[in-house]
This record gives sequence, C-alpha cells and structure tokens, in this order.
Amino acid sequence: MNPIFKEIVKDSSSNARLGELTFSSVKVQTPVFMPVGTRGTIKSLSSDDIDDLNLDLILANTYHLYLRPGTEILDKFGGLKNFMSYKRALLTDSGGFQVFSLGDLFKFNKDGVKFKSHIDGSYHEFTPAKVIDIQRSIGSDIMMVLDDCAPYGSDRKRLELGLERTHLWAENSILHWHKNQNSQNLFGIAQGGTDKELRIQSLQYINSLPFSGIAIGGLSVGETREEFLEILTTLSPYFDSNRPRYLMGVGTVNDILDGVMNGIDMFDCVLPTRNARNGQVFTSFGKVNLRNEAHREKEEPIDPTCNCKVCKRYSLGYIRYLHKVKELLAFQLSTYHNLYFMQGFMKSIQDSIKNGTFAENYKNWKKLYSV
Repeated sequence: MNPIFKEIVKDSSSNARLGELTFSSVKVQTPVFMPVGTRGTIKSLSSDDIDDLNLDLILANTYHLYLRPGTEILDKFGGLKNFMSYKRALLTDSGGFQVFSLGDLFKFNKDGVKFKSHIDGSYHEFTPAKVIDIQRSIGSDIMMVLDDCAPYGSDRKRLELGLERTHLWAENSILHWHKNQNSQNLFGIAQGGTDKELRIQSLQYINSLPFSGIAIGGLSVGETREEFLEILTTLSPYFDSNRPRYLMGVGTVNDILDGVMNGIDMFDCVLPTRNARNGQVFTSFGKVNLRNEAHREKEEPIDPTCNCKVCKRYSLGYIRYLHKVKELLAFQLSTYHNLYFMQGFMKSIQDSIKNGTFAENYKNWKKLYSV
C-alpha cells in the first residue's frame, strides 16, 4: 500500500507529532479532528458551511449509507462526495460497530456478521470483503476494515475471541483489497479492551500487516478515564512512526490532548456536533450551556475572542432564545461554532508542536476543560 503520511516535527518532551496526510490532491495537517457526517451530512450544516470551515477530512458511516441510500444510488452518483457535493477527503468506518450495537439483531457467523436492519427488519450480512466493496461505492479515501469491538467489561475469553476475529478479518480484508487496488487506502484496527497484554499483541499484529494506517478501536466505550489513559500510554511505544495512528470515536478536548501526547494523529467524535444541538458550546474559556437563564439578556457573542461568522453576527442571548423555542437555526449556528472551535483547537496543538510549546499548550487547555 502506498505511504500517505509523513512526520514533520516530533515534540521533544512527549510522543506528540506534527504530520501530513496526502490523498491525491488533498493534503491534511495532523493532528486532525474529523467531524462525523454519519449519513453523508454533518447534521444541520450545508456543504458550503463545510467548505467555509476548511474541513479537509470528515467521516461517514458505512452501515447507514449501505441501508440508505444504498450502493446503487452511490454508484449512480459516482460516490458519496459527488452525492453530497464535498470535494475534500473522506473516511468511512466499516459499519461493524453499528451492527454490534444492535444487540439481539445481530449474530456472528464464520465469515462475518449477520444482522437485521433497524429500519425495516430485513436481513443482511457484512463480511470483510463486502464492507470494502460498500466503501468502494462510497468512494472514501480511507476505508476501515471490519473488526470485532468487544463490549466494555468483557472477560478474557471474549476479548481473545474478538482478537481472533479481528485479526482474521484484517487478513481477509487485505486479500480482497489487493484484488482491486485503486487510490483508496485501507486502515487496520487493533482491539483488546482494557487488557494491556492483548492490546500490545493486537497492535503488533496489525502493525505487521501492510495497512496504510493503524487505528485503535474499542476505547471510550465505557472504561474509566484511568483505564483509557493506561491503554494509551501502554500502546504509545509500539506505534509505527511511518503510518498515521487513528484513535476511533474519541473527541473531547481532554482526550484529544492525551491522545496527541501519546502519539495519536487522527480523532473523530459526534460530541462537538451532538452537544451543539443540545445547547452546549465550546469556547476559549471553557464550556457554555446556551440554555442557562443567565444568558437571556446577553448581547455579547458566544465567545468574544472567536472569529467565526456566528460570533461575529449573533448574540448569546439570541442563540439561547433559538434553543429555548427549538428553532432549527439554533442547531446550525451552534454546530458551526463548535466545529470552528475544534479547528482552532487543533491548529493550536499543531502550532505548539511546531514551536516546541506543546507541554505549555497542553496544560493551558487542561485547566479550562478538566472542570
């Protein structure tokens, strides 16, 4: 597989690093946060908004796009990017996590997983080959392999079985990918729950396979913060310096800071957009609950130091009012602001690594977001 990552600067006091991902004509600076566009849209935002925010890499969901609109429509439009009018880089997950979250509606079989659609009850099957074929139709720049994310709290036997499936499916994914190579890239996923021995074993195995990038799955799924940090610090010495490292489903300010410190390059999470729709925004001085009565008459913006188009034009009191009366504009304005914040937050991390001030930047953000 073609190399897509280069390390530019390594922090002298941690494993943080500044890097660059290259996808044909799109270059993405890392560390990067990827907003989630589950069904081919970042909820409440237009593709014009996405362009305004300079979102070079976003995430979409294979499970949902497979069910609707389906691969026939995606093929007709020449992929999701054309369908949603988005011209930059796209990552798609395998859909496995969504399948496993269906509870009694899925079961493992020899080659993959069989599941019942949450929409109409129809039966479907995901195999390592099929999820790659679906992602071919989607046209993502990064395709994730099918893996088995064991639930938090699983015993050693279940974790070992999960690794067996994950590693076998990783091998099968590579074999299928090699049959029809194109400019798309395939990432492997390491699992192992909170078992340090199995985590190292899985990461080393996935590292041994010719993936374009390496992902860490199965964190931020219910474990304690101490367990989360322990796994990150345990894995950090075993990361491959030549490939990008992706921490799946992680996106709080604190978790990103600790991920970057331990060498992670890529993050994704629904938190900034979901919280925005629920009336919580992020600012240079911490979190703000827009629905608080204290903001009712405030004429200042959400964040006086923010240069986003929302803060330049709208008052905190007005946006609070929109949330209270459940106007759709509330979702758009709050979401835009939060993603603008995330872009600025990640830029501050990139700049601090480049300038040799990451440790100081880390402490400053921790003070604001550890409350």
